[in-house]
Amino acid sequence: MLLLPAAALCCLCSALVSMAADLIQNDASLTRRVGGHVSFSCGGVQQCGENYVCWYQKKDKDTFKVILDIDKRNGNIDKSYSSHPQKDDFSAVKAQNDWELELKTVKEDHSATYYCSCWPGSHTCFTVWDVIIFGPGTKLIVTEQQVVLPVVSVYPAAPTGRPEGSSSLLCLASDMLPPLVRFSWKRQKENGSLEELHPAEGEQLELRETGHSAAILFVQQQESSSYKYSCFVNHEGVRVKAQTEQELPAAASCPPEREPADLPAVQLTDWSFQSQCRVKLLLLLYTVLIVKSLLYCCGLSLLMIG
Repeated sequence: MLLLPAAALCCLCSALVSMAADLIQNDASLTRRVGGHVSFSCGGVQQCGENYVCWYQKKDKDTFKVILDIDKRNGNIDKSYSSHPQKDDFSAVKAQNDWELELKTVKEDHSATYYCSCWPGSHTCFTVWDVIIFGPGTKLIVTEQQVVLPVVSVYPAAPTGRPEGSSSLLCLASDMLPPLVRFSWKRQKENGSLEELHPAEGEQLELRETGHSAAILFVQQQESSSYKYSCFVNHEGVRVKAQTEQELPAAASCPPEREPADLPAVQLTDWSFQSQCRVKLLLLLYTVLIVKSLLYCCGLSLLMIG
């Protein structure tokens, strides 16, 4: 197969990465025991073409492999072009207005990350790569371990490194098992209802360490002055709300150092993580974005070349 020149491949990967989260997969991971049942959701398919949503499986140290297509109009499945050895294990299940990928009987070798994708036009799989839209993926973990929900807290974030004219909040999730989470935000005016914060209304950057994950929300000050913000963490199909709400002050900073006894709601390990945020957030802020882009680039390149 023809290999693309490095420059062309880089440009193509950049285009794909910029669109890689257009579809919505709220769960970063789902944990099941052998013999259990699981289904993978894919939102935002209204922007897809008239026909199919495609599903891929990606195992560690392996390439993307197509499983099947689901006709988003009626749930019909097309497996004709797939040579995946497990394709007959999967089916489609109706969920609200969408069709989800379903595994009725989970096996140990189903452990993998599952990605949905589609094309905005009336294309089928493998036809027009430059307009492909991907979701961020959901990892299926097959284990006997018990799921532990995260402890979620939100703090004013350090002003260092934030965009000019914006305020920021730090949302910290800790002590969860498995460690994969996804963050989202809501805001509320005084005496108003809680509303979703759309991506266009705030920029979010995510940081991950062993035992902790954090998200920094940047919002323009004129947009944030009359709102209180709440952080939510999606973990294993459950949406966990932060213990407190926060306003975005004009001059935010990391929480001052205090004795752990003054912070009954925060574990000592959490606070140690917070006390280092001035240094770590500045160093990791753009590193995380670069790593994410490289991962998408490498994965999609292998899929195209394979």
